Amino acid sequence: MPKGKPNKKYTGEFKQMVVETMRKEKLSIREINRRFGINSNTAVSNWERIYLEEGPGGLYVERRGKASSATGTRKGRLLKLDKKVEEDLIAENQRLRAEVDYLKKLNALVLQREEQEKKRK
Repeated sequence: MPKGKPNKKYTGEFKQMVVETMRKEKLSIREINRRFGINSNTAVSNWERIYLEEGPGGLYVERRGKASSATGTRKGRLLKLDKKVEEDLIAENQRLRAEVDYLKKLNALVLQREEQEKKRK
């Protein structure tokens, strides 16, 4: 006999309504859980992440079950990105890393200059 009660299954329409309500009314996850009667502490944050990463359609994909041993992916997940999309994402990632490195160096130089000006006074 299984212990506890089984996880509740929510429809894609319900998930989308919850996430859009949360974003539109700027409610916290705790307030959303109370308003819609959701018992899970992480469900809504997972739904929001999926909504932002994959769009509303991502909430309609069934994600339960074990990962496939052959591909390492779960049911309903896309196996691979289009080659062009993958290249664009890699290029954007490299550009963002370079930007972060540049800003770190700039910040270090500004701090160094401020310390030198303090010493001169």
